[in-house]
Amino acid sequence: MPDPQQPWYAPGPQQQPVPGNPYASEGGGPQGFGPPTVPTPPPPRRRFGRGPVVAAVVALVLVVVAGGVYALSDQWRDEPAKPVAKESPGPSGSVSPSGTPAAGGPELSRIPTTKEVAAARKPGESTAWIADDRSDLPKQINKVHDLWIVGDTAVQALHRKVTAYRLSDGAEVWNVDLPSSVCETPANPTPDGKVVVFHHERPDNERGNRCNQMQMIDLKTGKQGWHKKLDEPGDEDSTFIVYSAISGDVLSVARGQRAITYRMDDGSKLYEIPREHKNKCVPDDVAGGAARLLVTSNCMIAIDRSKNYGQVRELDPRTGKVLWRYRMKTGWSFGSLISMDPVVFTTYNNEDTASDWRITVLDPGGKHRTTFDARAKGFEHCAGEGAGGNIQPCRGTGVGKGLIMLGGTEQVGAYDLKTGKFLWGIKDERLRRLHPLRAEDGKSMLIYEAAGPSSPGRTFLMGPRGAGTETNVVKHPVATAPWEYEMSMGHTAYVDGRLVLTSTIVSGDENRKPVREARMLSFAPSAP
Repeated sequence: MPDPQQPWYAPGPQQQPVPGNPYASEGGGPQGFGPPTVPTPPPPRRRFGRGPVVAAVVALVLVVVAGGVYALSDQWRDEPAKPVAKESPGPSGSVSPSGTPAAGGPELSRIPTTKEVAAARKPGESTAWIADDRSDLPKQINKVHDLWIVGDTAVQALHRKVTAYRLSDGAEVWNVDLPSSVCETPANPTPDGKVVVFHHERPDNERGNRCNQMQMIDLKTGKQGWHKKLDEPGDEDSTFIVYSAISGDVLSVARGQRAITYRMDDGSKLYEIPREHKNKCVPDDVAGGAARLLVTSNCMIAIDRSKNYGQVRELDPRTGKVLWRYRMKTGWSFGSLISMDPVVFTTYNNEDTASDWRITVLDPGGKHRTTFDARAKGFEHCAGEGAGGNIQPCRGTGVGKGLIMLGGTEQVGAYDLKTGKFLWGIKDERLRRLHPLRAEDGKSMLIYEAAGPSSPGRTFLMGPRGAGTETNVVKHPVATAPWEYEMSMGHTAYVDGRLVLTSTIVSGDENRKPVREARMLSFAPSAP
C-alpha cells in the first residue's frame, strides 16, 4: 500500500481498503456487492477559441442546418456526452434495470419520491431529496442552465420554465413559464436575488431563432419584472449566441463582437463597452460576481492566429471606467474563469486550443502574479469539461483560503494561490470523478466524489496526507445512485452542509436512456 504521507500517487489495481471509504471494503463491499463497474469516461470537451473564423462558421451552421438553434450551439460548445447506466445487479435498497424494485427501492422507469428515498435509506447514509419535472421537452439534447441558490431555494431554468425548489425538502416553491425556450442565463443573480434570463424570439425550434428576449425575474418570489428585446447595437443576426453576466445591479451582455450594459432595475441602457486598439480588440465575453465586471476580448491583429492574443479588463460596472487591463502573451487567449476574487483563469494556445493551456493568477490590481501548467499532474481543462461557451464558470475548479483547487476524472489536487506551486493531491484508478467543493482550513478540501453506475457518490474531507486519511462528511444513499450517476458531475452547489446536484443537459427522448433523468438531487448529513 502506498505511503499515505506521500502527497501524490496513483494507487494500483490492488489498492487495499481505504479507511472511511464506503466503496472499498473486504468481502465484496458493503451489502455484499463488489466495486462498481465504471465505463470508460467520455472524452474531454475541447476548448475552442472564439476568433472571427470560428464565429463565422458557427453562424453559418446555425443558419444553414435545420433543427433547433440552441441544440446546434450546444453541440458546437461540445457539451459532454451523458453516461448511460449499464445493466448491473442493483445493490440492496436500489433498483434493478428491469424496473422491478430491489429491497424496497422504487421502479427504475420512474423517479422515486423523496418519501421512497427516505424509506430505503440505510444506517449512516445521508438524508436526501429528489425532484422530478414532467415538462414536455423537445426530443433533443436540452441545456440545463445555471444553478442559483437564493435564500432557502435552488433555482434553475430548463427549456421554457424557471423553477425554484425548496432546499430543505425539494418541494417546488414556484415556477415561471416562458413563451419560448431559455437560451442564456448569467452565472449569478444580483445580491437581492434578481436575474435576467434570455429566451428565444419564437416558440419553435426551427433554424434562425434568435436569442434576443430578456426577461427579469425575482428569484425570491418568482415574480416577473421588465421584458426587453435585445436589439442594440449592431445586426440582429448577431443574437444567435449571447453571453451575459450580472455585477451588482448591472447586467452585461456580449454578442457579435460587441458588449453592452443595462440597469437591472428597469432594463435601461447604461453604456456600450468599447473596442480597443483601433477596433482590433473586440469584446467577446463577460463575467460577473458581487460588484465586479470582467470583459474579455480577442485582439485580432492578423489572419495568422499565432500573432493574435487575448485581453481581459476589469470595468467599474456603473460607469464603464477601466480599472485595469491585462494582456495575454502573443498567440494565447483567455479560456475560462476559475475565480472572480481573486482573478484566476485559464489561457490557451491559439494554435493548439484542445490541449495546450495554463492557469494564470492576477493580483488585486490586475498585475501578473503567477502562471503554471497543471497538465504536468494530469489535470484537464476545467476538470475535463472544457468550457460551456461562456467563460464563467470553469466547472470542477475553485479557489479558497490560499488554494487553487482542481478536480477531474481520477484525481483532485491543490496549488498555492500565490506561487502556483503544487501542494498535494490524490489519484484514484477507480475512474470516479472528483470535484472540489471548498477549501476548509487552507490545507484540506471538501470533495464530492461522483456516483458510479450502481453505487452512490460521497462527500468527504481530504488533506495533504492523502488517501487513507479522508473523513467522510456525507455518505450518499444507495437508493438514489442511478439518478446521481446520470447527473454526471453537472451543476454543483454546496450551501450550509447541503450538496445540490443537477445535470447540465437533459434528453427529451424518453426512450434514449434506461433511467429517466431526475431534475435535481440533494444530500445533507442526517441528524445525530
